[in-house]
Amino acid sequence: MSGQQSTTKRLGFLVIDKPSGITSHDCVQRLRKIYQLKRIGHGGTLDPSVTGVLPIALGSATRLLQYLPGEKSYEGTIQLGKRTTTDDLQGQLLSTESWPTMNSISIEQYLNQFRGLIQQCPPQVSSVHIKGKRAYELARQGVVMRLAPREVHIHDLEVTNWDNELGQLSFKVHCSSGTYIRSLARDLGESLGCGGCLAVLRRTQAMGFNDSQAIPLPDRAIGEITSPPVLVPAIKALMHLPRVQLSYEENEHWCTGRTLKIDLKRRQESPSIAAPTHKRPEGIVVAIDPKGEVAGIAKWDDSSYMKPKVVLNAAG
Repeated sequence: MSGQQSTTKRLGFLVIDKPSGITSHDCVQRLRKIYQLKRIGHGGTLDPSVTGVLPIALGSATRLLQYLPGEKSYEGTIQLGKRTTTDDLQGQLLSTESWPTMNSISIEQYLNQFRGLIQQCPPQVSSVHIKGKRAYELARQGVVMRLAPREVHIHDLEVTNWDNELGQLSFKVHCSSGTYIRSLARDLGESLGCGGCLAVLRRTQAMGFNDSQAIPLPDRAIGEITSPPVLVPAIKALMHLPRVQLSYEENEHWCTGRTLKIDLKRRQESPSIAAPTHKRPEGIVVAIDPKGEVAGIAKWDDSSYMKPKVVLNAAG
C-alpha cells in the first residue's frame, strides 16, 4: 500500500496555519486534491487577509466538527480614524478622522463596554444569511443593510500596545463563536467618535486547537512528502466531552444505530483540552469502541440511555 493510500484512510484533523491572501475554501480545495478525498471540511471561516489556526477535518471527522469547542482567540491591530466598507483595511475607504489622545486608563475605560456578553452587529461584508443570500453577495450589489445584532461573549480583551501617533491599538481577544473582530474594531472606533477598522489579524486558537499545533498548508501530494503531517485523532479533539467505553456486544448494536442503556457509573469525565470558558453541549457523550477509537456521538438522557447522533463506520 502506498504512503498516500495509507494516509488517506486515516480520519482525523489537520491544524493548518492559513496564509494571507487565500480563502478557507481555497485551503479545503487544495487539501482535497492532495489527499484525494472529497469529504474534507474546515472549522471557522477566516477572511482572506487573516492568518492563523484553521482546523481541517478529513473523512468522516467532518461529522464531528459541530461538537468541537466553539471559542476562538486572536491577536491583531485596530486602525483608528478610518472607516471602510468592509470594516478592515481591505475595503474601500469611506472617511478619515483624527483619533483622540488616550492613555492606558482611558483605553481600558472604552474597552470595558466590549467585555462580557454584548450585542454585536455583523459587518456588511459577512457570511450572514439574509433572505436566502449571503450578506457579502448583497454588499457587492451595492445594497446597504442593517444587520440584526446578535449576542456574543468577549471572554477576555487585552491591550498589548497603543501607538498614539499612528492611532493603532494592538490586542489579544478570546471570544465566543460568531464574534466578528472587524465589528469590534468598527464599534470601538464609533465609540471614540473617529471610526476604526481592523488592520491586522491572526487567529491563535480555534475549536480546541492552538497555533503551536499548526502546520503550513501543504503544497504537494501526501505521497510525495517524506514525512506526511500527523493527523490529530478524533479522540484527542473530543477530550472536552465525557465518554463511554463500549463492549464488543454494545459496539455491534451501536454500529446499527441502536439506542443503548448504559450504567451511569460507566460515564467517564475527560480532562479538557478546551478553553475553560467553553460550555459543553448538554447531554452529549462520546462513544468509544473496544479498540479505543471514537465510535461516534450520542445524546445521553436522565435514564442512562445513549441515543446515537453520529455513528462512524456504521454497519450496512
